[in-house]
Amino acid sequence: MNEEKRTEISTLGEFGLIDIISENIKHNHPSSIKGIGDDAAVIGEGEMLRVVTTDMLLEGVHFDLSFTPLKHLGFKAVAVNISDVAAMNAIPTQITVGIGLSSRFSVEAVEELYEGIKLAASHYNVDIVGGDTTSSRAGLVISITAIGEVKKEAISYRSGAKVNDIICATGDLGGAFVGLQVLEREKQVFLSNPSMQPDLEKYPYITARQLKPDARMDIIHEFKELGLVPTSMIDISDGLASELFHICKASDVGVAIYEDKLPIDKQTYDTAFELNIDPTTCVLNGGEDYELLFTISQDDFKKLEKHPDIHFIGHVTEKENGKYLISKSGAAVPLKAQGWSHF
Repeated sequence: MNEEKRTEISTLGEFGLIDIISENIKHNHPSSIKGIGDDAAVIGEGEMLRVVTTDMLLEGVHFDLSFTPLKHLGFKAVAVNISDVAAMNAIPTQITVGIGLSSRFSVEAVEELYEGIKLAASHYNVDIVGGDTTSSRAGLVISITAIGEVKKEAISYRSGAKVNDIICATGDLGGAFVGLQVLEREKQVFLSNPSMQPDLEKYPYITARQLKPDARMDIIHEFKELGLVPTSMIDISDGLASELFHICKASDVGVAIYEDKLPIDKQTYDTAFELNIDPTTCVLNGGEDYELLFTISQDDFKKLEKHPDIHFIGHVTEKENGKYLISKSGAAVPLKAQGWSHF
């Protein structure tokens, strides 16, 4: 008797699994413009397009309620979806909210979670238009779908990067990852000695980066004012290196980025050293910063040259040139995508 073949999902990873799932999926409607393979799906016919994205957060996988306030979690659940809308250069308009609840959650707890969701909806000017609630045997589950709109000529895909384009990143990177390490450390200290209070006062910025990220819609509104459309764009959720790999694959290009150009906050840098973690590794592979990574043509450089929160970290190269980090010493080090693993 032949044994049934069994392939562990961990051998493929999230994106290998997505490749298998999406194989041979065909679109039957002309309004289905872009499906699996970008930050959001794109649908519509005409000059105004809709983008649609869904993210699911699971207790014990994506968040730990021992140090994550429910209000913050509600806000974050919305923000991570809005970040995907932003990555398409679109403006969010509506969200739907699905939650799975175990019996340990009270009505007051659900109200606290929804308070964060409603705060985020107000912050990003989106309408909550529906959703679903159900019971869960595995803790709290939150699934949010975000819908946005963008003019056809203004949309940004991962696939538009061209050789000699400038690679840009917003904000600073690595803070959410280092903040998570601090939160996990203080949790372990508390579990070993409940009389010890968490020591978080020294780390306000990085813990906030983990607990309450803010999607960069401000940048998208600025692009609109400047008349600038990035040649490619993606949000930084799984780590800078991983997102660069996505752009390279979709655009069929290579990249060169410079270590001394990578944006890192002083608190992130100092805390990484305190924890014996290489700060550059945090920036490249940390994830959950929800900043924007994008490319622009050389002609658009002047529009952003003096922007205080946009950093020019490298350039796009020919595919055969590969993907490299140029270290502070000038050495070309092959990039490795070692960000968040979902399986």
